[in-house]
Amino acid sequence: MALPLSSWAGVMLQNEQWKVELEPATLAVRAEPAGGGKTTLSDGAAPHAVSGLEQEAHAAIWQWDEGRYRWQARLEGQDLKLTLRAAGPGRVDLLRQPAAAMGRGLLLPLAEGSYIPSGSKLWRDFLPGFAGDGLDTSENLSLPLWGMDYGRISLHWLLLNPFNNQLAFSAQGQGLALTLSHDFNELNQQQPVTLLLHLAGDNPLAGAQRYRQWLTAEGHYQTLADKIKAQPETAKLVGASHAYLWGNNLLDAADVRDWPDLVKRLRGPAPLAVRLRGHFDAETRRTLQETGKRQDRYARKVLLDGVNAALTAEARAGWLGAQPAWADMAAPYRKLRADVEHAFGPALQPDASRWGGGLSRKTVDALQQAGLKRLWLGVDNWEGGLWQPQAVKAGVAAGYLMGSYDSYETALPPGQHEDWLTAQQGEAAYRQCGVTLENGQKKSGFQQSGYYTNPSCARDTLKQRTRALMSAVGFNSWFLDAYATGMVFDDFTPGRHTGEAAMAQGYEQSMQWVADAYQLPVGSEMGNAATSRGIAYAHGMQVPVLGWGDPDLQKNKQSPYYLGRWYPADQPDTFFKQVPLKEPYRDLYYAPQYRLPLYQAVFHGSIVTTNHWLYDNLKFSNAYADNLLAQWLYNVPPLFHLSAATLKTRLPQLQCADRAFRPLHEQLATQALIGFAWLNAEHTLQQTRFADGSRLTANFAEAPVSHAGQALPPQSLLAEPAGQKPRMLRVADCAGN
Repeated sequence: MALPLSSWAGVMLQNEQWKVELEPATLAVRAEPAGGGKTTLSDGAAPHAVSGLEQEAHAAIWQWDEGRYRWQARLEGQDLKLTLRAAGPGRVDLLRQPAAAMGRGLLLPLAEGSYIPSGSKLWRDFLPGFAGDGLDTSENLSLPLWGMDYGRISLHWLLLNPFNNQLAFSAQGQGLALTLSHDFNELNQQQPVTLLLHLAGDNPLAGAQRYRQWLTAEGHYQTLADKIKAQPETAKLVGASHAYLWGNNLLDAADVRDWPDLVKRLRGPAPLAVRLRGHFDAETRRTLQETGKRQDRYARKVLLDGVNAALTAEARAGWLGAQPAWADMAAPYRKLRADVEHAFGPALQPDASRWGGGLSRKTVDALQQAGLKRLWLGVDNWEGGLWQPQAVKAGVAAGYLMGSYDSYETALPPGQHEDWLTAQQGEAAYRQCGVTLENGQKKSGFQQSGYYTNPSCARDTLKQRTRALMSAVGFNSWFLDAYATGMVFDDFTPGRHTGEAAMAQGYEQSMQWVADAYQLPVGSEMGNAATSRGIAYAHGMQVPVLGWGDPDLQKNKQSPYYLGRWYPADQPDTFFKQVPLKEPYRDLYYAPQYRLPLYQAVFHGSIVTTNHWLYDNLKFSNAYADNLLAQWLYNVPPLFHLSAATLKTRLPQLQCADRAFRPLHEQLATQALIGFAWLNAEHTLQQTRFADGSRLTANFAEAPVSHAGQALPPQSLLAEPAGQKPRMLRVADCAGN
């Protein structure tokens, strides 16, 4: 485990807590806590020529390669700081951590956080393939850190510059080795790299807690209480379950009261009917021609889908083009609503204000009648709000947060993929805002379409479009997709050179602009620490995107694990079809023995997180209980998908999840999560502690257990809120169907 002493000739820093030995030529690192054994944390990279070495008791400086790189090491209490500065571009290998340094387990913030036991074949088979080429430490890690559990003590690496780093993993014997490298380029070479090695006790959250301290000291941390003061609508996140509403067109099947009359009017000479028929596809035209006085369910669906699609095409024609008419975008939707009422009104329900599917006043009324007082309700794009502004208004009046998915990450050329509405940012944004790589090529956008954009360039479009939407619809929350994923680029566009760190700031400034301009909570995907300022909530931290590219999940329709089609629009299979989750993903992402609340140790009391929208509480039949218990234990909201057709069957699960979650979150939402413990050897009995003294104890096992004189039923949680009576929550009481 230790290198020969001759190879360690160099630097020794020590204080009362510990001793650290550094080999200046390779940055090999060995640590020896007081009263503990020696541990090699890095075997060192390829040797560099060393010059200018100077050492004191707690600090040292030296140079590599005749001054091309300059190192500074400083031991301050339980922290070792290693800072590297560069005089020019180049990739630098920083650490080579052997598998022996893993100790009992690796603490890795993959989304919320993972505990990877030493010798785990599951993780040894998975992680090198998943991260063998290197994890981007701003995008692929939710927090720029990792740690090693040694039992009585733990050691934690923090990357205080999370950008332009690669953390790669490889199998080594029965364990996992890792390497860390950093890329200096002409955009970032003035920014030093600082590694902070933190010594702690047997606390698996210590590295995350040290990172929270650092964020606070640097002025980069904002509490949820502060956000509520700055944007009062943010208070509505407290106790709110999250749900996406599907079916955001003008008309739902329930809005038709006389199908024969509607068919007659669609066939008739009214100008609107003529225009709509001009947009119909072949199947819709054939159905309209052939249907008789009695239409079967399939024919009705074809006709209604065709009508809604034609209305949408008509509406978009009024504003969408090479230079989108943002200020006028709501007018075509208002006019078409009136035209539909005039042309087809006798065939439809008389109260046009209640038209609509998932996004409708009908849905808002049903949620209120179900006793749901706090909800975040989102739609998959803001066009639904243009069709149904009265539903958004009703939701706001009911006390809910009404939000819409929006995005400026990718810009498409006009006319391409027009259904991908958020990426339609106009000719100028497409041509001017694309990220330029170092080789001079533009960076292809999501799914290789269009270009990824520089947020500073796209911000004018963001401001124009959000102003128009807020004025027309009145959303009281906003969701900016991808901006908080930590996915950043170096932009070499002439006249707009932007390094990764500056691009991250650009994302945060855009999110903060929306929050400040409209005094509302802004959310985003994931919520990675590197791009987290400006948001109050995030989707994807509890369960992130998983199995991407696995054909059994994505393509093979005969597979029992197939997630489903992105169809029909009012209830896409990929969101509503319940399936078992394939191994190894089921254990990697849901098994309690591998989960660790690292992200909550930093951001509980600052950012409200839940699952990625691809995987709501009901998606995976074999992960329902573990998912729900983890949400209760970490005090994070559940996530549901709702449609007009599924509302009645899904409401009981939502009601039960709300009854369990809301009272606890109302007390704990603004509290820091300060402690976590495994209470049995199997790691199935777990406890979280909060700053106000509250404790939550979860039994993930399928058998009852006893803890501190209290019996916990199978798959249950004992809630002990400070100052209140204990409550017992059982998954069986909220069983999914």
